[in-house]
Amino acid sequence: MQKITNIPTLEQIQAAHKAIMPYVHYTPVLTNSSINEMIGASLYFKCENFQKIGAFKMRGATCAALALDEEEKKSGIATHSSGNHAQAVALTAQLHGLKSYVVMPATAPTIKKNATRGYGANVTICEPTIESRQNTLSKIIVETGATFIPSYDHYNVIAGQATVAKELIETIEALDVVMAPVGGGGLMSGTALSTHYLLPNAQVIGAEPEVVDDAYQSFQSGTKQKHTGASSVADGLLTNISDRTFEIIKKYVTDIITVSEEEIVAAMRLIWERMKIIVEPSSSVPLAAILKQKERFKGKRIGVILTGGNVDVNQLPF
Repeated sequence: MQKITNIPTLEQIQAAHKAIMPYVHYTPVLTNSSINEMIGASLYFKCENFQKIGAFKMRGATCAALALDEEEKKSGIATHSSGNHAQAVALTAQLHGLKSYVVMPATAPTIKKNATRGYGANVTICEPTIESRQNTLSKIIVETGATFIPSYDHYNVIAGQATVAKELIETIEALDVVMAPVGGGGLMSGTALSTHYLLPNAQVIGAEPEVVDDAYQSFQSGTKQKHTGASSVADGLLTNISDRTFEIIKKYVTDIITVSEEEIVAAMRLIWERMKIIVEPSSSVPLAAILKQKERFKGKRIGVILTGGNVDVNQLPF
């Protein structure tokens, strides 16, 4: 796998998909007749909650790790993350015989800390601020020489995440809309690229919590904005978008819809009750957006990416 230094091309996304396939699952696409009837549309849910480590993040981490040279591999890989990316980097390192160093905030769910340690990572706990995370990681990288694998601001990571939509488009014909949630924008920008290349007439729509709507504000204004640091039940979407991801989103995303906390929880519950599968709140944000704007989506064939299922069942929001 080569190191990607610009916006990934279709050929690079195809190469990324071929490279990561021995290490990730080709996840299923599910439909649900009662949800379809409720909306008056045909929804196709790409179930990355069934992915290794329970989330799509495994794809990007693998794609970045496979591009390391032999010298870089000797020193291992490192990241900071409160959850799914932490586990993805840890398992990727384990599968490739690499050392891994993961910085996690004290507020990260215990279930995710334990899982990251279980995959063999050296976990360092820090204060729950972005400054503390970055400073702690910087010290570890200086000490170990490990290579930083960001959770989204990295073209190999974006190419890896683009394989989710690639699989969805190759599985389900003639989608009118492809939707994903927006956090840091790695999945959203990858989804936009795959759809642009493979299904250019389809709309690409992002969905984001109202309380952390930096992507929406950036999209509307045309310049990158930051949210104020509020929290959301969709804890996987708290990160601000980056220059790399925003450049792609600005170019290839049709629209971004924001939803309330109550709408997110209601959509999450609907998926649990009707589809009988476990998803985390971040996964339900696109469905919440569809439910909010039913008329807009009536009669459409819509691909929806369910990003993950790592939720503490002792602390459900419903």
